Amino acid sequence: MIVYSWKLNSYPQNMKNFFVLFTVLCFTALGACAQQDKSKRPSPPANVNVETSSGVTITIDYSRPSVKGRTVGKDIAPIGEVWRTGANETTTFEISKDVTIDGKALKKGKYGLHSIPGEGTSTIIFSKDWDQWGTKYDEKADVLRVDVPTVENSEFVEQFTITVDKEGLVQLLWGNYKAYFTVK
Repeated sequence: MIVYSWKLNSYPQNMKNFFVLFTVLCFTALGACAQQDKSKRPSPPANVNVETSSGVTITIDYSRPSVKGRTVGKDIAPIGEVWRTGANETTTFEISKDVTIDGKALKKGKYGLHSIPGEGTSTIIFSKDWDQWGTKYDEKADVLRVDVPTVENSEFVEQFTITVDKEGLVQLLWGNYKAYFTVK
């Protein structure tokens, strides 16, 4: 009977390095495979991608939190406080050309989208910080702020939803509220 004994110390240094590297890579790959499927999150990701009639492509990536019996404007997305305008990672707003947002200039590019919900009027914030977790916000990174109408929505929307139509009308819908602005 032959008995094999495996001892790392019996191998040359380059083989030891190989075994260590191989082990690290295996655990890294297992960790990547075990990462949560974002579509299974309580606030799943969503994407809006529309080319407007004026030729601007608007792409919005966001996550969709649910009301779950809470009060929008009080328990969640409190009135008067900066909100991440979605859930999870920062909501991103990308435009393919220089545009105006309700008459205010915004250069072509990708932005973080935050908001300050309000009664009658909300503030939409376009930030140069877009690649981060949604609760991180620094006013110094603001590129543009636009005050937009906030109205009562005729239908209750359980899961936060962003829509964009061909004319560039962007609507943020959640609970009984709707805020909107136009991209031209």
